[in-house]
Amino acid sequence: MAPTLAYWDIRGLAEPIRLLLVYTGTKFEDKVYFTGPAPAYDKSSWLNVKFTLGLDLPNLPYYIDGDIKITQSNAIIRHIGRINNMDGKTEAEKVRVDIMENTLMDFRNGFIGLCYGDFDGGKAAYIKKLCDTMKQFNKFIGKNKWLAGNTLTFPDFILFELLDQHLHLVPDLLKDHNNLSNFMDNFRQLEKIKAFMASPSYKKRPLNGAMAKFGGSL
Repeated sequence: MAPTLAYWDIRGLAEPIRLLLVYTGTKFEDKVYFTGPAPAYDKSSWLNVKFTLGLDLPNLPYYIDGDIKITQSNAIIRHIGRINNMDGKTEAEKVRVDIMENTLMDFRNGFIGLCYGDFDGGKAAYIKKLCDTMKQFNKFIGKNKWLAGNTLTFPDFILFELLDQHLHLVPDLLKDHNNLSNFMDNFRQLEKIKAFMASPSYKKRPLNGAMAKFGGSL
C-alpha cells in the first residue's frame, strides 16, 4: 500500500515533502483536508478524525507508511530524506543539512507570522529584514550547487519552496543574489520536478490557509 501524506489543501508545510516524494519516485496518496469558509473556517474535516488515526501526537501534516506514522513536517521530510540517502554523505554535509533544516524553519515561522498577523503593518519591516536574510543564504550556498555542497539533500526542497513563496511577495527578491537564483534554476530543471510541475498531477494550491492575510488564495 502506498504511503499517505495528509495536510490542508494548501502548499504550506507539505509542499516540500510533496516535491521530495515526487523526486524520489515515491508513489503516495496526497490526502487533503478542507477548511470551511469565513468567518468560521470550520476544520471539522480534520478534527473529526484527528484522534482516530493512531498518531502518537496528532497533527498536520502527517505521513503514514505501513507501521511508520509520523507528524511534524521536519520529522517527515527528514525521514524521507534519510531512507533515500538524501541527508548528507559526509559529516560536513550532514552538519550543513542540520543547520539549514533548523534555520529554514525559523525563516518560515517569521513568514507565517507576517502572513497570518498584521500583514499591512509589518510588511515593510519584514521585507527590509528579508534583504539581510537573502544575503546570508546567498553567502551560505556560495558557489555550491546545493545547500550541502554538490549533493542534493532534503533541505534543498524546503529552501526552494520558501523562496518560491517569497517571490510571490517580492518578485525581484533574488535579483542581486545570483547563487540563490542559480539554485532555483537548478532545482526547477531537475528532471522529475520539471516533469511533475508540467503535468496534470501538479495542483496549484494557495500558499496559506484561507484566514491568512497573504497567500490565502490562488
